[in-house]
Amino acid sequence: MTAVVQQGYGSTDVLRVERISTPEPAEGQVLVRVHAAGLDRGVWHIMAGLPYIVRPMFGMTSPRQPVLGVDVAGVVVSLGADVTDLAVGDAVFGTADGSFAEYAVADAGKLARIPAGIGFDEAAAIPVSGLTALEAVREHGLVEPGHRVLVIGASGGVGGYAVQIAAALGAEVVGVASAAKADFVRSLGAVRCLDYATSDVTALPERYDVVIDINGRLPIGRLERILTPAGALVIVGGENGGALTGGIERQFGARIRSAFTRRRLGFFISSESRAGLHELAGLVESGAVRATVDTVRPLSAVREAIDDLLAGRIRGKAVIHVTD
Repeated sequence: MTAVVQQGYGSTDVLRVERISTPEPAEGQVLVRVHAAGLDRGVWHIMAGLPYIVRPMFGMTSPRQPVLGVDVAGVVVSLGADVTDLAVGDAVFGTADGSFAEYAVADAGKLARIPAGIGFDEAAAIPVSGLTALEAVREHGLVEPGHRVLVIGASGGVGGYAVQIAAALGAEVVGVASAAKADFVRSLGAVRCLDYATSDVTALPERYDVVIDINGRLPIGRLERILTPAGALVIVGGENGGALTGGIERQFGARIRSAFTRRRLGFFISSESRAGLHELAGLVESGAVRATVDTVRPLSAVREAIDDLLAGRIRGKAVIHVTD
């Protein structure tokens, strides 16, 4: 099969499109013929091996899984032992390590059938970012109807879904993004979009029941000031902590501060589950959430797609189209 392979960590220069052996599903797994795969910053982190603190999970000097990609949408072509809830021929979406390839092995419990009315490219844009946003908004933000919710980083993959999910729950959503992406953020359900380059959200008089801070750089103390007395700050990722820790000290600092206030300040590590995928599928089928696909590239253009992502040229998600 054809796949995007990396033999070491680094820039996009470490990526190669090569012919490799097709994997075989183990017990509880299925083999998926990949039609499309989503791209997000997590893929870049794995490619670069940054921050260094994550390398024990992925491989110290090179990735244990040399094929890049996690989001997947495709068709089940074979089943491992003890898989009873999926069948050959099912069109599925979810997560599979090594999805930038013609075939990928996935745990059956991390896949669900594709929602009615959307194609493979759209389905591939949903899993990782959608699941992360769902967990941030519902389980950690505890967003309710009437809440005022601020989403910092509202034009990205996670941010775009966070805006939509919070709005679907009945919240009034304000986004923070670049001016060039403000119309996009408002189209997702935000009542306003603040330009991060010209507006200091922490200096404005508005207060929020929930602040979802995606890859943010603002000090925790300043963000805490714009919360209501019992509000919640939910930190999703971090990009300002340098190559060693990637900002994890900021995340733990928020959790420590939370012990001394009524406000809930913290972070989480997103989980991947069929239940979450089913919930996202329901939101898509109802029209409350749409897949945020900005650009679709062939497998041969993965390098260019990653470069565009890092340069901030993507609104929502980029998708790698593998096969028709």
